[in-house]
Amino acid sequence: MKRILATSLLLATLSAGTATAQISLVNPVPQKVTASGKGIVAAPAAWRVICDKNRTGCIATQALVKATTVKQQPKAAYSVTIGVKGDKAVSKVAKLIPAKAEGYYLSITDKGAVVAGADEEGLYFGVQTLLASVAEGKLECCTITDWPDVPFRGTVEGFYGTPWSHKARLSQIEFYGRNKMNVYIYGPKDDPYHRNHWRVPYPDEEARRIQELNEHAKQCGVNFYWAIHPGVDIKWNDADRDALMAKLEKMYQLGIRSFAVFFDDIWGEGTKADKQAALLNYVDDNFIKSHKDVKPLIMCPTEYNRSWANDAGGYLRTLGTKMNKDIQIMWTGNSVVHCIDKESMEWINQRIDRKAYIWWNFPVSDFVRDHILLGPAYGNGLDIANDMSGFVSNPMEHAEASKISLYGIADYTWNMKAYDYKADWEKGLKAVLPDNYEALRTFALYNKDLGPNGHGFRREEGDELKPVADAALSGDLKGVQSLLGKCYELRMAVDVLLADNSNPELRRELRPWLLQGKNVADYGVAVCAMAGNRKYPNAFPNFEQAYKQARALQVQMYELENSDVRHALQPGIKVATKVLLPTLNKLFTQTVEAYNKENGTSFVSEAEYNPYKIESTVPQLALLPVSVRGNDVTVAPSLEVIKWAKGASFTIESDRNVTFAGMEFNLGV
Repeated sequence: MKRILATSLLLATLSAGTATAQISLVNPVPQKVTASGKGIVAAPAAWRVICDKNRTGCIATQALVKATTVKQQPKAAYSVTIGVKGDKAVSKVAKLIPAKAEGYYLSITDKGAVVAGADEEGLYFGVQTLLASVAEGKLECCTITDWPDVPFRGTVEGFYGTPWSHKARLSQIEFYGRNKMNVYIYGPKDDPYHRNHWRVPYPDEEARRIQELNEHAKQCGVNFYWAIHPGVDIKWNDADRDALMAKLEKMYQLGIRSFAVFFDDIWGEGTKADKQAALLNYVDDNFIKSHKDVKPLIMCPTEYNRSWANDAGGYLRTLGTKMNKDIQIMWTGNSVVHCIDKESMEWINQRIDRKAYIWWNFPVSDFVRDHILLGPAYGNGLDIANDMSGFVSNPMEHAEASKISLYGIADYTWNMKAYDYKADWEKGLKAVLPDNYEALRTFALYNKDLGPNGHGFRREEGDELKPVADAALSGDLKGVQSLLGKCYELRMAVDVLLADNSNPELRRELRPWLLQGKNVADYGVAVCAMAGNRKYPNAFPNFEQAYKQARALQVQMYELENSDVRHALQPGIKVATKVLLPTLNKLFTQTVEAYNKENGTSFVSEAEYNPYKIESTVPQLALLPVSVRGNDVTVAPSLEVIKWAKGASFTIESDRNVTFAGMEFNLGV
């Protein structure tokens, strides 16, 4: 039997001057699109949904209802027919449905649309494509045949530091469903019931929140994975095995149907591969497989990257040979933070005797908390879809800001060969802040790179500014003027973003960097004025006044870095550190030195101000940021097991006399 549901679709019209192909609004990029019919037409004011009776309550139908203003119009001219292969409603297009998990067929005409999924997930994702395609009041007549390249796609909340709020997690999950990501792994390192108190059940209020997240994930087509991290203090005995099983069963009773067990970032007894394999086989055989509605178990190994792997010790090969083949093994690549390519996938897959489940540590910033990472997701191979069982991103603690990169990761994991990271980045910015996309883009241009860090992972930033920077440093006046213009653009963008109320949470997350961005922009204006004044004193402000302003802003940048405007655990506030700020500092120094030489003055030419610096023979420590809060001088944590060689040293140097009231060392042991 068919049942007709009616919902209204009230959409703003799109002016002819801005009309574009509506499928370009869809993320991820579909696998196959064929234009047909009348091209782009106006979207209907209302439509009616036709489906089999057993589909009226499914998440795809509910997505159609929730995404529109509900208005019963059973006689609406425009119809949307939805169903899963085998349903009577879509029987006429059954042969056109791709025989791939989560695949769908979508036909859009000026008379109606048909969405037919290979399964319920595919139907839901097809509906998301339809909803995205009408977002600007137009419909593009076409047919789409679509499916994902990677079976499991999404995120792992696995960073150190402040966990996401409940509200942020709900927003993230909704974002995943809209962009066809189907995995959210809950594993915040600072959740005590995930890690340090893993044996202890969640208190009622925390348990209720996890239930709500799980239910919300179901409605968004997302698998909510709950992860437990017993490795830090596990004993390989029946008592701890039973404690783990009891905790998993407790979470199952809360409604969780997807599970992960982590053994990362530990040392000692918990790192033994044979013990891990035996425990997880027991969990797999006696818990996962005893429940028919549970997804395959995921584990994160201790040797989760190639640089840490002791190949001769056989840890990975032990997991590969002794652990059940349906248990998925996570992997971060050739190092903790690294892009993934064909060679690295072949290396790990040979050792674990299965396809690795990628844990990509980007845009996570827990090891560079003084930076906010707003750049695109790129660098991974476009030919490795068939080499992995899943791909999840570890994002920043800044949930809204992370969506810029996650938007691209959704596209990459769905359709790798069509992935264009530059175009996708532009679309991601618009998705996160549509009303002030241009301002966000300008600001993001200077917040892509991580700066020097112990993992050696860098990102492109300032490439478009390099010719301007080189011209300015060569003494070319037009170069100085162009650099001045860039600083004005940054300052205007910051002002717009500081006043933007359309995404309050994004503004809160960005605020420390916005304030520092304004300092950098003002500093640039002052430095360019100094440089211009040397050659054209009548056309630029007084040199000494501009110099005093530049020096004042150097101090202000340092003071802001060490102020309470920082988020918790944030060691500093860095903006434009790859090209713009280094260029301004070089221009400041060379301009002051030239002015001193010409005028017999002795103005200080040193550009960067920081009374403390670190020196260490331990690579993991040498690049850690140092910060000041009140009277406390703090070195940011490394977040990994430190390899301290015999005779190694670590020094904090100050440019002033300091009276020590005490010293505290937290080595995480």
